[in-house]
Amino acid sequence: MTLTAGLRLARSVEQLGTESAFAVLARARELERQGRSVVHLEIGQPDFPTPGHVIHAATAAMERGETGYTPSAGVAEFREVVADELARTREIDVVPDRVLIANGAKLLLFLTILAICDPGDEVVYPDPGFPIYESAIRWAGAVPVPLTLRDELDFSFSLDELSDRLGERTKLVIVNSPNNPTGGVTSADDLRAAAELILETSAWVLSDEVYRRIVYGLEPASIASVPGMLERCVLLDGLSKTYAMTGWRCGYAAVPAPLVDPLTRLITNSVSCVPGFVQAAGIAALAGPQDSVGAMVEEFHQRRDLVIAGLNAVRGVSCRTPQGAFYAFPNVSRTTIPSEELADRLLEEAGVALLAGEGFGAQGKRHLRISYANSRDQLELALDRIRAFLEAETVAGMPEAEVER
Repeated sequence: MTLTAGLRLARSVEQLGTESAFAVLARARELERQGRSVVHLEIGQPDFPTPGHVIHAATAAMERGETGYTPSAGVAEFREVVADELARTREIDVVPDRVLIANGAKLLLFLTILAICDPGDEVVYPDPGFPIYESAIRWAGAVPVPLTLRDELDFSFSLDELSDRLGERTKLVIVNSPNNPTGGVTSADDLRAAAELILETSAWVLSDEVYRRIVYGLEPASIASVPGMLERCVLLDGLSKTYAMTGWRCGYAAVPAPLVDPLTRLITNSVSCVPGFVQAAGIAALAGPQDSVGAMVEEFHQRRDLVIAGLNAVRGVSCRTPQGAFYAFPNVSRTTIPSEELADRLLEEAGVALLAGEGFGAQGKRHLRISYANSRDQLELALDRIRAFLEAETVAGMPEAEVER
């Protein structure tokens, strides 16, 4: 859009990035409106309904009149439930006064970066990683310092490389396990060793654990559980992924005492509060039956196995088995098609919507991100389409004599 002469935007807006998933989703929907068949593997949200008892709790709260403002830090009852849940699952001492509720975990990570970072401060963050990390870092005027997640380490990081990136200007370290986009899970030993390195600095830590419950055959560790870390760690979680509540926009965090007031004021200045009926739903989600979570994770486990086997059967594609979340991050470097071009062409020519790894950082190059939050039938259809597309491309690139033979 062209601005009228003399009108200007803030320069800081240019630092804001975006999430490619929403752009790809929009294009996929447009193709569907044109009558095209598209398999959706681009968006990172569970394809399951919000549990019925959670919806009932919200509607009951609305009927009671809980539709007005609430305290910016969250209602006391929900903060108590969250504190109990975080203390129990991470084996740490969390009190309700240190818990904050906000309109999605994304808002809390954004506000945490704003509350901690001054221009010129350095922030270490995972690459590939959730794109809003780098976006928020840059918007705050801080310096992004990517920490590579390596294929050969099952998408964990090298402790030597972490040590090299920590310095006097390091203000914040972001940890995300299970990880988006790779599905990688960092081991308890690595988190403990990373904590020991960070404790030698004056850096804060943001531990993004929104996929914690979606793991396969293991118990994920939290860096916040390491002695000495809780007083400098923002422990971030939310309802979106675990309880299929992406549209409810409700996240929560246990935060160090010095951050409670500034983060609460940032919430007041931006979104005021989370609706009371949403927090009532949150209480029901965390304190109520967990059967739906177990069933969802088991289905994701089956889908993961289907997708990984299918991808590794495609010529030119290799994919490590993720231990968490609902993403696969295949390496497509042997296809000879750059991953950004491959993602575009798979959507336009094959009807498969997925994401190029570059959208998650420089280290995502030569990868694709696939969300297997879709039915097994649709996943099999997508794998068939990917296989057919790449086989056709391989044949098209062969010399004529080779094709005939």
